Amino acid sequence: MESRRGPLKSAVPSNVVSLVRRCSRTACGRPAVATLTYVYADSTAVLGPLATYAEPHCYDLCAEHSERLTAPRGWEVVRLLDGSAPARPSGDDLEALANAVREAARPQERAAEAGGGARTRDPMEVARRGHLRVLRSPEN
Repeated sequence: MESRRGPLKSAVPSNVVSLVRRCSRTACGRPAVATLTYVYADSTAVLGPLATYAEPHCYDLCAEHSERLTAPRGWEVVRLLDGSAPARPSGDDLEALANAVREAARPQERAAEAGGGARTRDPMEVARRGHLRVLRSPEN
């Protein structure tokens, strides 16, 4: 007897394998960015950067689930920083960037009047282009 609906089809073809690891949380298909490991002896949940290989007793989490992670009462969550992730700029970094952009936007004549002549007298400075300077090597 033939089905009225026709043959069953899978939502995802079986010959396609995703190279991106997915979040381990049920019904979450977002890409994983962190790995969660439980250390039961220490009552600790360790959340770190995505592990190189998928381990059977570790859980891969997406960004949203890793940020919202909580541990059971009495447990500690240890969040390891990813050394490859870019650090957020500090106030000093943003101020230095703003000053460099302001200096680069100034016309060359005004930059020379504002003290550009003192910069060329620096014995370490070889050349200048906008806000960037080329310096001599300290060995020379």
